[in-house]
Amino acid sequence: MTPGIGGRTITRVLARNSLLNRSPEDFLSFDESVWREEYRLSGKAILGLVAQRETGTALTSALENRLNTLGVTLVTALDAHYPEELEAMDSDPPGVLFLYGNLKLLDKQTFCVLSSRNARPSELDHMERLAEDGVLAGEVLVAGHDRPEYQRTAIVPLRWGSPRILCLDRGLFKVLGDDLRDEAFRAARLWRYQFDPLTDLVVSPFRPEADFVGVNNRVRDRLVGGLSKRLDFVKVEPGGNMAGLLKSALKAGRPVRIADTSLDYQTYLDLGASAIPTA
Repeated sequence: MTPGIGGRTITRVLARNSLLNRSPEDFLSFDESVWREEYRLSGKAILGLVAQRETGTALTSALENRLNTLGVTLVTALDAHYPEELEAMDSDPPGVLFLYGNLKLLDKQTFCVLSSRNARPSELDHMERLAEDGVLAGEVLVAGHDRPEYQRTAIVPLRWGSPRILCLDRGLFKVLGDDLRDEAFRAARLWRYQFDPLTDLVVSPFRPEADFVGVNNRVRDRLVGGLSKRLDFVKVEPGGNMAGLLKSALKAGRPVRIADTSLDYQTYLDLGASAIPTA
């Protein structure tokens, strides 16, 4: 909740506090020089901590109580139940995750169906069929919520009453509402009026009230790919986010399939991907 402190910094601070048996109160009582020299915090982070020390931790405690009441789980990269798949595939995984819903889905056989932006109607149709194939095979779909390419697959589990994992590019409250009851996007509400935390899981690496900023797309895409045990790609633009994600998945040993509608189709096959049928 402190400006200038992101997930990686939180992980570093928590690791050092645990090693030296320092409480949050101990940490907040330190002189600014300790934060700068021992914890390697930036000037912006130090200013945020000074403000928090002066106002107390009342706001943070209130938010923590609110999240606990709603059933939101916060995990850091130091926690034993932080998703191993993320660390195995991403060299810079989110340091903090807010999880809301069915946590058991993280242990299931997960998959995603991905595409670069501006997929054609035929490619969207292909994505929908691939998502349906996986869902009917008992796999759990991982998707985003606010691009046509993600929305087209994210409604498939709803039609079949199956679970899904949604990864957000902003905070939980910005997508699901203040009480976390809203479905994530309009088309999904045609199938289910309210979000069902007993069935689905929502994952966000951003503070609950954070809005979208441009860099969040890349973080969201890496989160979707990292939580997927199998990745399908229908359209991959050279040099884009999806191209990088595909290569990271292959490097991590994940099963990757690609459609021949991608320009570098043969290159990816040579790297270890397998082919999927053309729509």
